[in-house]
Amino acid sequence: MGFFLEQTLGIECYFKEMILDLNNTAKQYKRPFLIAGPCSAETEEQVHSVAKDLAEKSTTAILRAGIWKPRTRPNSFEGVGEEGLNWLVNAGKKNGLPTTTEVANAKHVELALGAGVDVLWIGARTTVNPFAVQEIADAIKGTKITVMVKNPVNPDLMLWIGALERFQQAGIDDLIAIHRGFSVYNHPKYRNVPNWEIPIALVEKMPDIPLICDPSHISGRRDGLQEVAQKAMDLNFAGLMLETHNNPDQAWSDPKQQVTPDGLVDLMSKLKLRKEHLSKDEMSFIGLMRGKIADLDDKMFSMLSERMKIAEEVGIYKRENDITILQQEHWKEIIEKRLSQSEELRLTPKFVRSVMDAIHQESIRHQTKVMNPDLIE
Repeated sequence: MGFFLEQTLGIECYFKEMILDLNNTAKQYKRPFLIAGPCSAETEEQVHSVAKDLAEKSTTAILRAGIWKPRTRPNSFEGVGEEGLNWLVNAGKKNGLPTTTEVANAKHVELALGAGVDVLWIGARTTVNPFAVQEIADAIKGTKITVMVKNPVNPDLMLWIGALERFQQAGIDDLIAIHRGFSVYNHPKYRNVPNWEIPIALVEKMPDIPLICDPSHISGRRDGLQEVAQKAMDLNFAGLMLETHNNPDQAWSDPKQQVTPDGLVDLMSKLKLRKEHLSKDEMSFIGLMRGKIADLDDKMFSMLSERMKIAEEVGIYKRENDITILQQEHWKEIIEKRLSQSEELRLTPKFVRSVMDAIHQESIRHQTKVMNPDLIE
């Protein structure tokens, strides 16, 4: 049976404890804390079959299934609705797995809590809307339910933080963040680009909230799940949410990104789980390397400061001679030169471009300041 049936708590007592303290459970769990189950609950038999396999074959901690599916276009499968809640809850109880489903409004909350769902998650399309998040926060105020919040569809860190804060203000302390990537048009590799710097920034701002990765929605393809899951583990994410179906190719929603329970076991077995804490010798070596990096960073920022002083001198000259700040042909030449050097410097063109864009924008800011001193930034 499932991992948690090995614990000394009885099932009813365990479910109560999980609702109150999933945050700490995810932190203390031997990584990765795993949430798995079908993208959508399709039939009662399907939900029970997946739950049984997950409980017997994997270390799944929570059983997931979509009951209401916020589809991009109409006339596609939008979930079985309320009747699927009992399938999910009963399958969880029978196999010793707490359950979670996505809610998008107060009515969903009422039905999910009434059915006995243990954990609610807020989807990316909902997180992007503060009005919808507040409605859900108001609906669960005064409860002890656990809430997981996916990032918004667009790469907006403050929206993600704001959604978590709305639940905190409603008295919900048992929170988990889920990184599922950000919408992009026709990307060659990802369904939703990961933009790893955003979840890293979330941990910096809200270190007490565990962070879980959803490789299914980032990759959108089974053959990309392993890479994304490994990257999440290397970045010290607490866990993973992976869509798992007993017959993925026949799934009623998102068939390409789901794996079988056996496929899930295989994926998890291939993960390399690296340690976060260092030995004394390791700390000594890495400390030495960090010192060298800090010295180089000091020199780099000192040089950037000197560069901006020169940019201000250029700005004064342009002001006195009525020359525009942006010299497009010169900028084009600089970019082409730096990009052509990227391979030699062992830097990616994307990184070189982003660094040069940042330096250029800061240079423009300095020139604007001296050319238009009366303007308020």
